[in-house]
Amino acid sequence: MKAVRFHEYGDSGVLRYEEVDRPVPGPGQVLVRVAATSFNPIDIAIRAGLMRMTMPLTLPHVPGLDLAGTVAEAGPEVSGWSPGERVVAFLPAIAPGAAAEYVLAPANVLTAAPKTIDLADAAALPVVGLTAWQALFEDAGLTPGRSILVNGAGGAVGGYAVQLAHRAGAEVTATASPRSADRVRRYGVARVIDHTATPVVEAAGRRFDVVLNLVPTTPEGLARLATLVTDDGILVNVTTPAVAHAVPGRRTVQTLVRSDATQLATLVARVDSGDLHVHVADRRPLPELPQIHALAEQGRLPGKTVIVPES
Repeated sequence: MKAVRFHEYGDSGVLRYEEVDRPVPGPGQVLVRVAATSFNPIDIAIRAGLMRMTMPLTLPHVPGLDLAGTVAEAGPEVSGWSPGERVVAFLPAIAPGAAAEYVLAPANVLTAAPKTIDLADAAALPVVGLTAWQALFEDAGLTPGRSILVNGAGGAVGGYAVQLAHRAGAEVTATASPRSADRVRRYGVARVIDHTATPVVEAAGRRFDVVLNLVPTTPEGLARLATLVTDDGILVNVTTPAVAHAVPGRRTVQTLVRSDATQLATLVARVDSGDLHVHVADRRPLPELPQIHALAEQGRLPGKTVIVPES
């Protein structure tokens, strides 16, 4: 089968499209024929070796945390999954990923895929959807009637965050560029701040029960955002730097997303009910993954990009 792998840490040039052996499922594993994976910013850090201490990889490594595909074969000790079933998953970070024609997945991370959207587009849901869910409901403890500022609503996590917060009964203010503002408004936000026109802290004009930061910034930038949090509110940070070191004396939390099949099933149900929209900016073939990484590093990736194996 074909896969993209890197044999050493480095820039996007270390990614190689090559022939590899098709894996065989062991106990508790399911072999999935990949319909798509998707690009996530963390893929760059993993490929560059910036996370080798916390995520030790066996090289060569196949990237791709998001998975959408069809069950090809269930291994020993697996029940509940049969060949032909459509699935999605957030794969273990240190295991071979889904930038391949086939991938092994632990059976317990799989969830039935949405029925109402294209299977390849479903690869845009697991990692960023779970990030938004855990940031809002586990870390922020968001409840109806609370106010929230989503800083970076035009991005993949932000798009899900504003939809989930709105459906939860929160009053949502969002920052977005003119390119994504109309889409963000359709998700039910009360107000959109154009961060390209006026700095967010100046434009906000009020404080919020929850400030969710999805934009890479500096410790000084996080400290400025913290001034927008009410006295009993919370700043939730999903990006770098770590929020605990940037805003002393303020109630803060750093979201560290994890795979959770039950939560992912909840997100899938919301997609199928029409309560959660999956936005895909681009679909690219698997051999172009090195170019996708390069575009992302240059800030030129148009948005959430799914990567599809060539048939």
